[in-house]
Amino acid sequence: MSKKRFGSKHKILEFFLANIGKVLNGKEIQEAGDGVTEWARRVRELRNEEGYQILSHKDRADLKPGQYLLQTDVRVLGFKRNISKETRAWVLERNGYTCQMCGVAAGDADPLGGPRTVRLTLGHIVDKSKGGDDSPKNLRAVCMACNEGLQNTSPPKPDQIQLLSQVRRARIDDQQALLEWLLNKFEHSVVKKKAKGIKGKVKKKKKGKR
Repeated sequence: MSKKRFGSKHKILEFFLANIGKVLNGKEIQEAGDGVTEWARRVRELRNEEGYQILSHKDRADLKPGQYLLQTDVRVLGFKRNISKETRAWVLERNGYTCQMCGVAAGDADPLGGPRTVRLTLGHIVDKSKGGDDSPKNLRAVCMACNEGLQNTSPPKPDQIQLLSQVRRARIDDQQALLEWLLNKFEHSVVKKKAKGIKGKVKKKKKGKR
């Protein structure tokens, strides 16, 4: 009997499971997936569709962009992909087969270099984790680079005044949910800062005794 061949997603999952609680970078994950170029997409599929709690810098302040951490092997409810071929074709046609973030067209030379040409996929305007759905109005054509976050084409971030004004206008339960998220995001970085502060004080005391 021939050995069963596993795909890149399965290999990336095995790599995460073998390193639970350890910070992994994109290069390590890509290598674990046999050098697959769409490794970031596989990570999102494991998180969003299969429910693995893989954290990124968007979830924890002590993680840098390109770093990921699997908290536990316990899975949560994931989201199934329900985008039909008809919907995909309709959205691509509506968007003129061009990326709605950077403007490149399907078949163009890859702006990041290399022999590959631009490939398009569908991205959610409002992420499913934030209540978005798979309807055509919430989908748009994006190139693989933008979809993986490789292009510097994200919309400008709101400044502090704009952000606080939105928070003040939000409902109390939404403000509480935001507070819980912020506390969880910065919990580890605060602990690290306190630990560094304590170490610094100890060193100063030791120097003073000499």
